[in-house]
Amino acid sequence: MIQANPIKLDDPAIKRSAAIAKALGHPARIAILKILTQKNTCFCGDITEIIPLAQSTVSQHLKALKNAGLIKGEVEGVRTCYCLNPEGVRELKSLLSELSDELVQTCC
Repeated sequence: MIQANPIKLDDPAIKRSAAIAKALGHPARIAILKILTQKNTCFCGDITEIIPLAQSTVSQHLKALKNAGLIKGEVEGVRTCYCLNPEGVRELKSLLSELSDELVQTCC
């Protein structure tokens, strides 16, 4: 029997991957990211006009995406302007690519 290397759940890379996965774990958050990909600049409009959710719900989803580092938000007067965080998106791509490569290599 081949013995696997021990994996620690408190490994920072594993914890970061889980945090990003959790942030992506709701359809509304994926939709928000897609909305932001369609904009060349920060989006200051009302996302509730595009996604049929209450403003408070959208705010919670934006907060989760921002906490995960996938988006940035800057206050402009009474509004907040949101855009993708390039570093966070690159990190997401790298983490998912590494994980999928590992899975493919060990798949039956």
